[in-house]
Amino acid sequence: MQALQRKYTGEGDVWLTIASSAPGEQGYVTPSEAKADLARWHAAPTNYLLDPNGIVGRLYDARATPTMVVINRDGRVAYIGAIDDTPSTRLADVKTAKNYVVAALDEIAAGKPVTIAATRAYGCSIKYTGA
Repeated sequence: MQALQRKYTGEGDVWLTIASSAPGEQGYVTPSEAKADLARWHAAPTNYLLDPNGIVGRLYDARATPTMVVINRDGRVAYIGAIDDTPSTRLADVKTAKNYVVAALDEIAAGKPVTIAATRAYGCSIKYTGA
């Protein structure tokens, strides 16, 4: 993920990381914890949005983390769903997975329509407030 952030932000894309978990729930972070996480992960997003009320997460109907959303130059959702087709954290699996985000970003950069516009995100469920 971090390598993708560096590559695509280096090409001028905006990469926004959003944390939508409610206070007291798994995944919730304070601003200082978010800064520490970014440093520990060697992350390179354009910015990090804390969404403890789940307003943004719910707008995109995000149910699992990560839910990846690619927005095209017209401001429309071009892709939403899983980062790839392999729900595994094993490096060997990640290297052979079909990365839907890379495909969408590359197709947009080439002026092509996004071939796969939606998939089902996988990972931990987002713990929204009042859910």
